Formats: sequence, C-alpha cells, structure tokens
Amino acid sequence: MSSGNGGRIIYDISPFTHLDYPGKLAAIAWFAGCNMRCMYCYNSDIVFASEGRYTLEELLAFLQRRVGLLDGVVLSGGEPTLRDLVPVCREIKALGFDVKLDTNGLKPERIRELVEEGLVDYIALDYKAESAKFGYITGSSQYLRFSQTLDYLIGIGFDFEVRTTVHADLLTPDDINAMMRRLKERGYRGTYYLQNFVETPQNIANLTKPSRDFDRSGLEEILPVEWR
Repeated sequence: MSSGNGGRIIYDISPFTHLDYPGKLAAIAWFAGCNMRCMYCYNSDIVFASEGRYTLEELLAFLQRRVGLLDGVVLSGGEPTLRDLVPVCREIKALGFDVKLDTNGLKPERIRELVEEGLVDYIALDYKAESAKFGYITGSSQYLRFSQTLDYLIGIGFDFEVRTTVHADLLTPDDINAMMRRLKERGYRGTYYLQNFVETPQNIANLTKPSRDFDRSGLEEILPVEWR
C-alpha cells in the first residue's frame, strides 16, 4: 500500500449492512479521522481518532473471506478521502466487489482519481449547508472544494446521491429550499436525501433534541425528496 496509508487507519469494520449501499449487501470500512467537525456528528470517536483497530491489509483479508457473500464495500468514516484510496480500491475491485464512497467532498482531486480509474461505483455526497452556514456547522472553510466535487460529479453524469442531515435549530425549511434550488441550478436531477438528526449520548457540539420540529410542509417541490 501507499506510504500515506500506513498503520491502523480503519477505525472499525461493519461486516454486514443492507441499508448503506442501495440495492446491495455490503460491509462498511470506517476510516479514522476527518477534516470536518460537524456539530451534530455522532461519530466523534472516529473523527478525532488518529488510528483504529485494523490495517488496510486486515481489511482486505476480511473481504477475501466475504467473496461470494457480499456485493459491495462502503468506504465511510470519518472521511475516507483523507487517505490514498487508489491501491485499496484496486484490490477491493479485483475481489469482485462494487465500491461505494461516503464523502464530504473536500478532496475533489482524490475523488476524480477514483472515478477516472473506475475504482468507485457509487458516491454519497454530504451537502452540509449552503455557504453562509457551512463554516458554522462544519468547522471548515472549504465550501468551494465541496462545490468542485459536486459540479464534477454532475458534469460527468456519475451515479451519486446528495444527502443532508437536518437539525431544526441549524437548518430551516428555507435553508433546505435554497440548497435544493442550488442543486437544481447546477444540474442535479436525482433524489435529495434528508436525514433527521439522531440524538445520541455524545456528539461534537453536544447537541440535544431540536427546540422545535422541522416543518416539512415548508419544503418546496424543487427536487424529489426522501427522508431517511
């Protein structure tokens, strides 16, 4: 593997899911570390981790035992594109698995590399917020890099989905409508997936249940919307 992939960079492995990769039975590799600090993130242990439990070699050994039992592998985190994914994706594809990437889009050059080499089959791109709230919610000033990834995937007609986590104290129906309009203006025609904030014992900003319900009736019919 590449020199940028040394050590136990896989925080954990979920051996089976039928929910995280549409239409496929898959395993999930959770990569340690992230370049965002999203307020509602319940994977704070993964986000702040410098290493995990498994090396890439151990992940591949696990997947070799799942050949014929699973259809695909989800690369999630944390943020998997912090790592050089090309070598491991080559080996995952050689085993016959499809690859799904969960990403915040801040590494457009790495995403382009994976796509152009045919090493990823499906992408879930997190649209955290429009530019005015992006930094506040994510702790990152790199909205432009997310935009570059979004425009690239739309421009080449790649098979991907856009999804947003909704906490009613952070994002309003007007915010979501503005995000849908921006997506449509850029050429996105797929389903826009909205995910309710789930209260957990800990998250990065120690958020609790929103002070008000999110008013779904305030959403305009701009794009097909599906709640998860």
